[in-house]
Amino acid sequence: MPLAFQWPYRESRDGIWTPQTSTLNWCEEVWQAHYYWMESSWNDYNITPYCAEFINTATNFIFMYLGMMGIRDCLRYAHDRVFIVLYMGYMIVGLGSMAFHATLKYSMQLADELPMIYTTCIMAFVTFSYSRTKRESVLIGLALTGLAIFITVYYHMSQNPVFHQVAYASLTCATVFRGMYVMEAFLRPALRERCDTPAHADQILKQMWYMALTGIAYFLIGFFVWNMDNIFCGYLREARNTILLPWAMVLEGHGWWHIFTGIGAYYFIVWRVWLTQCLDGNEDQFMLQWPSALTSVPKVVPRPGYVPKANSNGHANGKARSKSRSTRKEL
Repeated sequence: MPLAFQWPYRESRDGIWTPQTSTLNWCEEVWQAHYYWMESSWNDYNITPYCAEFINTATNFIFMYLGMMGIRDCLRYAHDRVFIVLYMGYMIVGLGSMAFHATLKYSMQLADELPMIYTTCIMAFVTFSYSRTKRESVLIGLALTGLAIFITVYYHMSQNPVFHQVAYASLTCATVFRGMYVMEAFLRPALRERCDTPAHADQILKQMWYMALTGIAYFLIGFFVWNMDNIFCGYLREARNTILLPWAMVLEGHGWWHIFTGIGAYYFIVWRVWLTQCLDGNEDQFMLQWPSALTSVPKVVPRPGYVPKANSNGHANGKARSKSRSTRKEL
C-alpha cells in the first residue's frame, strides 16, 4: 500500500562541490544497482545540488541547538568559563560535520574529524587538571596538546579512519572513566560528610550516574545504528527506493548517529558541569534540572532563592571556591 505524500528520488547527478575528494562516503539516499554496500554506486546531491548528503548535513543542527543552549546556561548561571569553550568546541564539531557531508571534500572531512579530537582533549584537560597545581596543569595541557598534534599529523599522513576512531574512543573512555572514578573515590565520601543525610548524598550521586550512563547509552545506540547502516547499506537503499521520500529519511542511519551522539556528548558536558559544581562544594547552591530523560535534556541551574554572579575569576558570587567545602584539595 503506497504511503501518502511520496515522491521519488532524482537520478544521479553532479553537484557544485563535485568531485568528491574525501576518503569516506556514506550510505545516504537511494540504493542503486547492487545489493551489497561495497558494490553499490553513490547517488549524492539527490535532494539539492548544493548539498551532497542532505540528511547527514541537516542532522548536525542538533549540535548548534544544544551548544547554544549550553553556552546560554553557562553565561546565565556563571558556570566556569572553560565549559563555554567546551560548548564552542562541541558546536565546531557539528559545523565541521555539516561542511563535510555537504561537500565531501577532504579538507572538510578533516574539519569534521579533527575537532572531535580537540574538543575531547579540552574535556580531558578539565577532568585531569582539576585540583592540580598550576605546574601540573600546564604539564597536562602540554601533554594533551602534543597528543592532539600527533593524532593530527599521523591521521593526515595515513588517512586511516580506523586510527581516528580508535584515538577518539580512547580519549573519550579515559576521560569518562576518570570522571566516574572521581565520583566514587572522592565525591561520594565528601558529600556524605557535607550533606545532612547520607540519603541526600546518595541521591546526588545517583543523578550523576544516571546522566552519565544515559549519555553512554546514547553513544552506544548511535554506534550500533551507524554500523548497521554500513553493513546493510544496500538493503536500506532498496527500502528507501520502495517507500520513497520523505519517509525514507527515517532510514538514514548515519543521520541518527549524529542525533544520538550529539545528545550523548551534550549529556557528558552537563555531567562534567554538575560534577565540578559538587566537587567545588556548591551542591547547596545548584541542582540538576532534568524533568524527564525522554522529553527533556539536563542542565545545572541555581536552586530557588540563589542568584549566581561572576567576576573575572569566573566563580559564582565573585569569589573563589570554598576551601571548607571543596573537594579540590583531596584529589
